[in-house]
Amino acid sequence: MLKDFKEFAIRGNVMDLAIGVIIGAAFGKIVTSLVNDVVMPPIGAIGSVDFSNRFIPLTGSETNFKTVAEAKAAGVATLNYGLFINEVINFLILSFVIFLMVRWINKLKSAPPPELPTTKECPFCISAIPLKANRCPNCTSQLA
Repeated sequence: MLKDFKEFAIRGNVMDLAIGVIIGAAFGKIVTSLVNDVVMPPIGAIGSVDFSNRFIPLTGSETNFKTVAEAKAAGVATLNYGLFINEVINFLILSFVIFLMVRWINKLKSAPPPELPTTKECPFCISAIPLKANRCPNCTSQLA
């Protein structure tokens, strides 16, 4: 059983998948930083809105909270739609960047070599015959 597991784990596809997951996690952190630190501040400045602190308190509290952290510290349940908006934008940017990378990688791949023909056309009856044939099996003509 241990031998089978070793063969499974060392197989190329499993190692490629593991490397892809690790790189994907690191890349996700970069995109999250891009969204939170580069994209969202200008959007918030245009509309003078900080999406990360947009929420709806779910309990009837008399106090007005300015941030999600303040509401959480007071024990108020909140619906954090601003954080959801950040995550949607994060997902859209990540998806677009991955799309661009896949497109770029596909352009780098060389086209597969064209398949060599295995048949030729009989000049007398226009049927497909094997390349090595000396006589057409359909019309029985002698081929050159």
